[in-house]
Amino acid sequence: MPKTAARMSDISPVEMQAAAPARQYLTRGTAPYRRASLALFLSGFSTFSLLYCVQPLLPVFASEFAVSPAESSLALSLSTGFLAIAIICAAAVSEGLGRRSLMSISLVGAAFLTIAAAFSPDWHLLLVLRAMQGFVLGGVPAVAMAYLAEEIDPKGLGATMGLYVGGTAFGGMCGRVLTGIFAEYLSWRPAMALMGAIGLAAAIGFILLLPASRNFIRRPGFDPRFHLRAWIGHLRNPALPFVFAIAFLAMGSFVTIYNYAGFRLVAAPYQLTQTELGLIFTVYMFGIGASSIGGILGDRFGHFAVLLTGLAVTALGSALTLSASLPVIILGIIVLTSGFFMSHSIASGLVGKLAKGTKGHASSLYMLAYYVGSSVMGSAGGWFFSAEGWFAVVFFTLAMLACAFAAAYAARRLSSVQS
Repeated sequence: MPKTAARMSDISPVEMQAAAPARQYLTRGTAPYRRASLALFLSGFSTFSLLYCVQPLLPVFASEFAVSPAESSLALSLSTGFLAIAIICAAAVSEGLGRRSLMSISLVGAAFLTIAAAFSPDWHLLLVLRAMQGFVLGGVPAVAMAYLAEEIDPKGLGATMGLYVGGTAFGGMCGRVLTGIFAEYLSWRPAMALMGAIGLAAAIGFILLLPASRNFIRRPGFDPRFHLRAWIGHLRNPALPFVFAIAFLAMGSFVTIYNYAGFRLVAAPYQLTQTELGLIFTVYMFGIGASSIGGILGDRFGHFAVLLTGLAVTALGSALTLSASLPVIILGIIVLTSGFFMSHSIASGLVGKLAKGTKGHASSLYMLAYYVGSSVMGSAGGWFFSAEGWFAVVFFTLAMLACAFAAAYAARRLSSVQS
């Protein structure tokens, strides 16, 4: 059978890419590039502000609903867990529906579910709505990374990916800071409703700004065999599984610190208010800068060198939080945040560089590992906190980061991508 008459499912990704027309990238300095950059920044902002707005509320949930710290963390862990599951589905759906359409639906749906959660009458319904929100949000992170990898000039991909990750950092900061302030003065229910409204406004801005895809090849219908082959192909890549492991471990350590720092700091001897606790999360500003700087340094000095440095900085920040001094604890959170976002911007950019075709599928596996780490390790940290306190939490995170460092070193040895 001539190849032109063959079914699309019988054509390999490499053959499809070779047969595709020349790519038309968005290049720095053009209006479409600026629109895409701002739109993806807004998508990162909306996703992470909605996802993490409950984190400063975990001590409030534990008190109001009479649950343990580990149980209260389910308000976040269920969202990230279902988001991880949805990412796999989202990557497949986006191949037929399109990157832009799926991200738009996801952002709007998640905003409305956040508003609904604010009116939840009991703990279990709140958890159900948060799980649904996480599932709906799965249409954004992996697809956003795939959009960037497909549409942005590879020479500037590191910097653009850093800007997107910066948007996620800004969203994570605003979700935590604003929710903490709103909760103290208005209670947690109107705080969540306001965050949902802000997320909806960002979603509308995203829809209005994002340019249509130029290089995306739509696959009509749903072919499970194609998607399965694509995922298996990426797992057979020598270096990519180690990058996925870094996502799991680094994100797990980061969320663990943030989940339980609040419980430590609202108790004696610190006894911070919700506003004071929320304001600590302004250190996310350092993450915004670190993600952009990390992407630029990776393009210049080598991605793996910067990745290893970022993981080491993350571990240093975690260790600093062992101090009894509040200023040193805050410094530790600043250092940890900077190191984590530097590592994440580099690792996520490496997925697009290392993947051979079907970059959306590779991105979905990275984000699957990323959010499973957040969900599983973030909840597991509660057991350590309840059993042995903050020292056990830090020991747990340092063990994860040591494994992440080893994975980064292995990925560097197995990969030919050094810059």
